[in-house]
Amino acid sequence: MSGHTGHGPATSTGNRAAAALLHARGVRVRHETADDWRPDGVDLDVRPGEVVLLLGPSGCGKSTLSLALAGLVPRSVPADLEGTVVLAPAPDGGPARAGMVFQDPDAQIVTGTVFDEVCFGPENLCRPVPEIEETAREALAAVGLTGRERDDPGVLSGGGRQRLALACALALRPRLLVLDEPTANLDPHASAELYRLVDRLRADPASELGVLVVEHDLDDVVEIADRVVVLDGDGRPVTAGEIDEVFRHEHDRLADLGVWLPTAVRITRRLAGAGVHLDPAPLTLDDLAGELAARPDVRPVPLPRATAAPEDPATPLVRARGLTITPGRGRDPILRDVSLTVPDGDLLAVAGVNGAGKTTLAQALAGVRPPPPGTVEVAGLDVGCAGARAVAAVVAFVFQNPEHQFLAPTVADELAHGLRVRRDPPEVVEQRVAAALDRFDLQRYRDRSPWLLSHGEKRRLSVASALITGPRMLVLDEPTFGQDRARARELMALLTELNAEGTTVLMVCHDLQLVAEHARSLAVLRDGRLLAHGPAGDLLADDGLLATAGLRPPPLRRLAHALAPRDPAWARVYRTDDLPGPRR
Repeated sequence: MSGHTGHGPATSTGNRAAAALLHARGVRVRHETADDWRPDGVDLDVRPGEVVLLLGPSGCGKSTLSLALAGLVPRSVPADLEGTVVLAPAPDGGPARAGMVFQDPDAQIVTGTVFDEVCFGPENLCRPVPEIEETAREALAAVGLTGRERDDPGVLSGGGRQRLALACALALRPRLLVLDEPTANLDPHASAELYRLVDRLRADPASELGVLVVEHDLDDVVEIADRVVVLDGDGRPVTAGEIDEVFRHEHDRLADLGVWLPTAVRITRRLAGAGVHLDPAPLTLDDLAGELAARPDVRPVPLPRATAAPEDPATPLVRARGLTITPGRGRDPILRDVSLTVPDGDLLAVAGVNGAGKTTLAQALAGVRPPPPGTVEVAGLDVGCAGARAVAAVVAFVFQNPEHQFLAPTVADELAHGLRVRRDPPEVVEQRVAAALDRFDLQRYRDRSPWLLSHGEKRRLSVASALITGPRMLVLDEPTFGQDRARARELMALLTELNAEGTTVLMVCHDLQLVAEHARSLAVLRDGRLLAHGPAGDLLADDGLLATAGLRPPPLRRLAHALAPRDPAWARVYRTDDLPGPRR
């Protein structure tokens, strides 16, 4: 059966299918260079006013399915499509249309002003100019960007650009809104704000909008989602149902698949391992706090906070002094007079809201964005003066978007590139490439183009390519971005292992719970300035600092805040290991 995107109502039997604005049956997709179908045989309905969550491990085909349901496969993305995808027409009889928001908002921005960007889609549909302008203003108002019409999209924060991408999708007046990990590049406050916005949009009866969401960070989306569809590692559907039923009764199955679970569900599973059973299992942190408040027998067991790596002021591995970076003449600085030292062997996280300067700082310390001479030293090298090869010998950088660093036609060649540049013997190159393929579960993709991997697989390849040369310091921009729970845990375990063996690790990270679990030190930025730098546990417990930085406390801190008035022991909780249950 060939793929088809229809524009009439679904013709399947059953009132539920007839009411669906999206009706998909037996959908399977195979990319041109792939042997497997992923996804494979998916049935899915989305009704007006409904939010459906799509889950599955990395590489199962979630993003590919999203592209197919939005009509981009096979029209814009070459692939074989089987099954049927039918999208109902608009209530006024207008054409069926889907709008899509991708993981990376920068990948879908094409014009020079915010207003022109929102007008771009309707213009390509040849709508009358007055209608285009009215639609654009309505879309910008819906996402809170009124007044920014003449701004360059590049000056918006990451959260602002993601809201702009959402406005562009809304300007098409879609029946179906497809969100493919829309919060992947957002700080926690911006993520929560985005899903509050989506909830308002879907609740508007005039829009009759249905929403399909692919997401890893589930704490905010579970508060607005109605149903969930789960795929296994081969892209086949394994379960579907109401959101509370699936997470409460099938969390063991989901955990075995390696997908993320809401924080409240993860904590409930841990407590059950310590003999503390909560029934029904709470889905949100507020529900969990209510359950635990009624259980005075459940008390935390806070461990001593992790301390930063010991520092010898005379010989830090990294030293930044008065680092200021300005993107161009007449522009405001991105970093302003930043000074910090990173001791050899530290595991440092850099946190801040979108636009705080985190990525710029990481790139400057790694020499990816050369700093002014005399402002950054790594292992005694002046990064602003030393050649790229000299800097690369001691520090490796992993980009937030893996595609930004791919150079070779195959996965194996990508892994071998750095080794070949430094002229390692061919037998050594082959040995290290084989070991990296095994360690990062990329063996089956050895001869595939890096560009045809899933986002999670691309992330694993980018980290493997950086590690294969054995750098003294590894700098990563959002290392778990796009990873399922199992892969994220494996990656963080690997980074922790490398750190224990002596590799200094610096990671930019929005996920403050991940920072709490793994980082020794934390640097907090706001508006390009360094607000604080010290032991991660101390800074994460400083509510005033987090508020000043505009950061949302990590989930366990929010739970602890709710419970501390009953039991002061909760006041120091910030890591999973502070809770009853098996130690990591």
